[in-house]
Amino acid sequence: MSTKVSDYILQRLREWDVEHVFAYPGDGINGLLAAWGRAENNPRFVQSRHEEMSAFEAVGYAKFSGRVGVCAATSGPGAIHLLNGLYDAKLDHVPVVAIVGQTNRSAMGGSYQQEVDLISLYKDVASDFCEMVTVPEQLPNVLDRALRTAMARRSVTALIVPADVQELDYSPPEHAFKMVPSSLDMPHSTAVPDDEDLRRAADVLNSGGKTAVLIGQGARGARTEVTQVAERLGAGVAKALLGKDALDDDLPYVTGAIGLLGTRPSYEMMRDCDTLLVIGSSFPYTQFLPEFGQARAVQIDIDPHMVGLRYPFEVNLVGDAARTLRRLLPLLEQTEDRTWQKTIEDNVARWWEVMERRAAVEADPVNPEYVTHALSGLLPDDVILSSDSGSAANWYARHLKLRGAMRGSLSGTLATMGPGVPYAIGAKFAHGDRPAIALVGDGAMQMNGMAELITVAKYWRDWADPRLIVAVFNNRDLNQVTWEMRAMEGAPQFLPSQSIPDVGYADFARSLGLAGVRIEKPDGVTGAWEAALAADRPCVLDFVTDPAVPPIPPHATLDQIEAAAASVLKGDSDRAAMIRQGFRAKVQEFLPGGHR
Repeated sequence: MSTKVSDYILQRLREWDVEHVFAYPGDGINGLLAAWGRAENNPRFVQSRHEEMSAFEAVGYAKFSGRVGVCAATSGPGAIHLLNGLYDAKLDHVPVVAIVGQTNRSAMGGSYQQEVDLISLYKDVASDFCEMVTVPEQLPNVLDRALRTAMARRSVTALIVPADVQELDYSPPEHAFKMVPSSLDMPHSTAVPDDEDLRRAADVLNSGGKTAVLIGQGARGARTEVTQVAERLGAGVAKALLGKDALDDDLPYVTGAIGLLGTRPSYEMMRDCDTLLVIGSSFPYTQFLPEFGQARAVQIDIDPHMVGLRYPFEVNLVGDAARTLRRLLPLLEQTEDRTWQKTIEDNVARWWEVMERRAAVEADPVNPEYVTHALSGLLPDDVILSSDSGSAANWYARHLKLRGAMRGSLSGTLATMGPGVPYAIGAKFAHGDRPAIALVGDGAMQMNGMAELITVAKYWRDWADPRLIVAVFNNRDLNQVTWEMRAMEGAPQFLPSQSIPDVGYADFARSLGLAGVRIEKPDGVTGAWEAALAADRPCVLDFVTDPAVPPIPPHATLDQIEAAAASVLKGDSDRAAMIRQGFRAKVQEFLPGGHR
């Protein structure tokens, strides 16, 4: 039997050690589906409920495995559906390859069914490499380049394969004019800066007395070196959300997240520092960095296209974070005056006390901050966490203390709704022997999380550790946008856009054969977490939480929060009296001392 183009694509994926392809079927990839049958499902076809979820699962797999994620979809609508997940990968610098079908070559240009100009559609999201296969001899080159480019540039690439090309007999490129052969293997090289640039960077860092370090996901492999630099310079360390798992939160000088979802100590450190070192982060919000002219600054990033952004850095070092820091460390002077770092440590200690107080504030019926705070001390050492966008991301950013081998991520730059559950699914295919927890708002759960529970039900028995916990913050409100309307627009909650139905998430989980618990009182929170972590199958925890608990920005004052909350009175008449009487006292408990 001859080898078809579709057979060869799967063979080449196996040769690249691709073990999973997150996909949804359609007639535009019928040739590939038939080839999967002939290949006995190797690499494994992981079926989602929607192509966007396939892309998110590939992103989650790539984020938590460090390997390339591969997704596939049919022509037309299938390829279109992948786009949001692919943009999530592009903006978070995650290696993902999309393989999509196309109508037959003979129908192109004929306004045929499901004919979409995929080259034009994908030219932005897969700007590093996007090619259509029109003859078998283009393989293996285009597939190899798609995989190699995605890994080398930590980006999205795409391969478009018309349906009739999938059915052609495969013939390799010949030793001939205008034929392009290819080879396997991904070479590994690590960039390091020049000695002169390192000396310039050291001069800047040695000149300061109040050093702030900001790390992102690019510092994940440099945990030891970042710790040594912070202790050498007497610095504090803030973390962009994508780098939340890059350094232990129980280090006394780690200030936690930065930005709108960040902590007060991070805000204060950036406000008061005189020197800034940014490692492996493209954190975009300049207003949360030091004032221009206030701090001398150095940046380290492995991508030369990402240096010099966000702040007027004096020295930009292009290189791997760990190796660059190892070469920089001998040039850094030991700081003897620990006053600055001690101030940071005091602020951090106070912040965690504030977090505990905020989690203890009574709410109607359950305080969402308490839900997350109660989880923090129960986290398994090898847990993988995902958070969806929305107010749940605030609680993930501020209340969970990550340490050691714990991993966590969310949609950092695109900040899209919907990846919480599929990220966790992708994580389980990357590490089936580790527990996964997804923190998800009820809006995102209704958008696509409930459907992906069907995917969980389909595959969970294949995982060595069956635990995948989905925690739903059920407040019947699109809460983050509601608070943004109040804080940024001074507008009341617009109920037709913000109010969403109360759904029995735990009931739905149980209908699929999963575990499910609905928690309506604070005294049930800890027990629910413990039961889910001890369960013999995936579990949905439906926490009925209070939408009136504000996701307070780290720089907000009580007057600003109260002004935003006052708009609630215009739209939430049933709760107006309670808010008028008790809101100021309630919010005071959420704010750190000296921050009123």
